[in-house]
Amino acid sequence: MPTPARVLRRAAALFACAATLTACGLLPGTASNDTPEVERNTLRIGVMPVVDVAPLKLATNEKLFEKAGLSVQLVTLSSEEEGIKQLDTTLDITWASHVNLFRTVAEGTQLQLQGEAYQAGVNTMALVTTDAKYDSPAAFEAPRIAVNSDKDIGALTTKAVLDTAGVEKQRINLRVMPFDQMVNALRAGQVDAAWMTEPFITKAQKDVGARIVTDTAVGPTKDFPMSGYASSKKFADANPKTLALFRQVLREAQQLASNNKLGVQDALTGYVDVDQQTAALVSVGTFPLSLNPIRLQRVADMMDTEDVLPGRLDVQGLLPPGTTN
Repeated sequence: MPTPARVLRRAAALFACAATLTACGLLPGTASNDTPEVERNTLRIGVMPVVDVAPLKLATNEKLFEKAGLSVQLVTLSSEEEGIKQLDTTLDITWASHVNLFRTVAEGTQLQLQGEAYQAGVNTMALVTTDAKYDSPAAFEAPRIAVNSDKDIGALTTKAVLDTAGVEKQRINLRVMPFDQMVNALRAGQVDAAWMTEPFITKAQKDVGARIVTDTAVGPTKDFPMSGYASSKKFADANPKTLALFRQVLREAQQLASNNKLGVQDALTGYVDVDQQTAALVSVGTFPLSLNPIRLQRVADMMDTEDVLPGRLDVQGLLPPGTTN
């Protein structure tokens, strides 16, 4: 049986050990400010005025990044391509469609995906028209369709949905123009329909009585993964802890948005050109909580099938180490 002196010596040793661990921050929750050790605590993130980034806006409003010890600056971009080009110069992370990100990788740029932003829901992307004759997806054999890019998600999903409806892909005439010019093009008869995302769909319906010919998230594109966040591979290799913390807070933000669709609609008025009445009518899709390689591979495989990529892209290689779901 240990003597009282030995018990006291053992207690003193245990206390000293715990004090050492606490000082070194090795015990969970014992750091002076409970903030994980990271390579850097500032991030500059490129965003566009779209529904997809609403969780980031909610996160900044609720100070989620600040509470986690990160100082985040959201930088509004004029295009997705601009954001990708600015990685490692003026941006650390940027938002873009998965189609744009995957095409950029296929062209030789080394990226690492840091999170999924948005997944299509009912009427979150659609073909919109003002032509009464365009009453079904197959109504026109050679439709003229306005898209914001002939190499992005709009062109990809439009071709897939119209092909399923019986319209030959080679007969689809894509006309590239900015979203804010599409309504005028419709009214002038320059195009038969326009591929739009929210809030442009709701604005067109409200302002000029436009209607939806078809949702472009149906059939082969149902619940289609639309966009996400990426950094350069170089930045990811140098800042794995910082980016792990970013993904943790992003998950919280995505969950917050998922549980508060009304909050998402309200937030739109702060960074998108819509009034409160229009924002309340906007269709909202899904905000994924994690990177899912199976879900994302679906996008890359469709791009391969449609010859948007020179060959099959393995999405798993673009995810942070250890990401399986």
